[in-house]
Amino acid sequence: MYEVLNKINGPADVKKMDLKELEALAEDIREALFNRLTKIGGHCGPNFGMVEAEIALHYVFNSPVDKIVFDVSHQSYPHKMLTGRKDGYIYDEHFKDDSGYTNPDESEHDLFNIGHTSTSISLATGLAKARDILGRKENVIAIIGDGSLSGGEALEGLNVAGAEIESNLIIVVNDNQQSISETHGGLYKNLADLRETCGKAENNIFKGFGLDYVYVEEGNNIARMIEEFQKLKDIDHPVVMHINTVKGKGYEFAEKDRETWHWTMPFDRETGKLKVEWSDEPEYSDLAREYVLNKAKTDSSFMVITPNMPGCLDLSKEDRIALGDQFVDVGIAEEQSIAMAGGAAKAGAKPLVFTSVTFMQRAYDQISHDICINSLPITILLTSASFASMRDVTHLGIFGIAEFSNIPNLVIISPSSKEELLSALDWSVEQREHPVMILMPGNEVNSREQILGIDEIDKFEITQKGEKLAIIGLGGFYQKGEGIAKAVEEKYGFRPTLINPRFASGVDEELLDSLAEKHELVITIEDGILEGGFGQKIASHLGASGLKVKNYGLDKKFYDRYNAKQLMKELGMDDESILKDVKELLSL
Repeated sequence: MYEVLNKINGPADVKKMDLKELEALAEDIREALFNRLTKIGGHCGPNFGMVEAEIALHYVFNSPVDKIVFDVSHQSYPHKMLTGRKDGYIYDEHFKDDSGYTNPDESEHDLFNIGHTSTSISLATGLAKARDILGRKENVIAIIGDGSLSGGEALEGLNVAGAEIESNLIIVVNDNQQSISETHGGLYKNLADLRETCGKAENNIFKGFGLDYVYVEEGNNIARMIEEFQKLKDIDHPVVMHINTVKGKGYEFAEKDRETWHWTMPFDRETGKLKVEWSDEPEYSDLAREYVLNKAKTDSSFMVITPNMPGCLDLSKEDRIALGDQFVDVGIAEEQSIAMAGGAAKAGAKPLVFTSVTFMQRAYDQISHDICINSLPITILLTSASFASMRDVTHLGIFGIAEFSNIPNLVIISPSSKEELLSALDWSVEQREHPVMILMPGNEVNSREQILGIDEIDKFEITQKGEKLAIIGLGGFYQKGEGIAKAVEEKYGFRPTLINPRFASGVDEELLDSLAEKHELVITIEDGILEGGFGQKIASHLGASGLKVKNYGLDKKFYDRYNAKQLMKELGMDDESILKDVKELLSL
């Protein structure tokens, strides 16, 4: 097995092979993809579909002298194998050597850490412009999937490429007729016209930007891709190569169900069934999904918007059909999702936007400028807002509170239980005064009696009255606070006060001021970075009170592929470390 792939230690080895060997190499790469994906999961469909194109790419061009930029990195696994990193796919013990995204720390053939979409063309225009002013002659190649074209940055990149670059720039559009879910937007009608006419349609979005254009029907044909790349090598102006590929090529399940197999957990190759056993217990996303579906049935003014992330709430194709006109997928376009929600709210609808927190950071300006300045009552529901969620450096959810909680007029709610999540959704959708962001907890679903409704913004909830120590546990870390409170009582013999703040965007000044009477120490625990976060707001308010304040959270750092439990211990956020701090700070 891997007879041909084992000969590859870099792109130079690809160039030595004849067509027969290259085709055998493609088979080996797919086998290596199966070996890795069936055991640890990852992006399946995008990588299976780009094997031939990437072999041809490295056969013709001379990386790293020629610069190759991958958009979002979902299709970069074959590239990694061809650039000396095959061990991360062939050998189980080397899986951790490879990040799953392009990473300059791994190889000189990777130019950027990339995990978000629509970036490659813009990055490539910068590479091309710098090359020109520095007097070099290398090729610059940007690879982007058709799904990523819906992002505004991709269109901005095309606009600049067509007008400002007067030298070599090759933009490879991988058209597999699929984004994460189905594609959405008018430009996909044009892509369809181009495919149906083999690139001869009179209406051509790429030519409209001033770009030269080439269509390749057989994007999964190595010989044809080599031929076309050779024609474009060292070209003296920008050109779009539009290639037609099959997402999931070589694996029947992935070819038939392109959405499900975009990314996968470990699976059985023969049956396509996941190896992971799912708990029957509901998750917070399940609760949110049920809320959305029920709300849409009972309120015709309610609408749901997502930037191509229906999976965040597990909205199936059937769910989306059932929602009908009350559901809008804007494609990979977070800025559009927020601005559209703002317009809908202004017109009297009740819009809810949902996606992962790591992607919503792209719409910071729209949230601040379009929504918050105008006090538009939209609901933004964000998943994976936790250190325990996605852990690749490009997908971290730990910055959400610090990023958004300092925008004026934005109410941020961090529920600690299913009751609070549903109450927050009800309140947010119905109220007409504030933009609201809800950060779904990253822990398992908890249920507890809710003492307070949302009658007053920034009103904290005292769930246990005590003395000496006040513990403020935000969102999914409220339960951690509960555990600390119980351990303190058992170990040190006094009952601390326990507080569920509920809100991450402000402080309950009256409650905090009242703590000075019976308490010496306040600790805050939050699921995010400390700097600019929730705990610092508490510490700032209590600075002149005489109370000691200790904040627990993560450092302002780009963590990558970390062990969550180990990270808590390293940061002194494990229960044992916190109890030790309490003892020292209270001189017990």
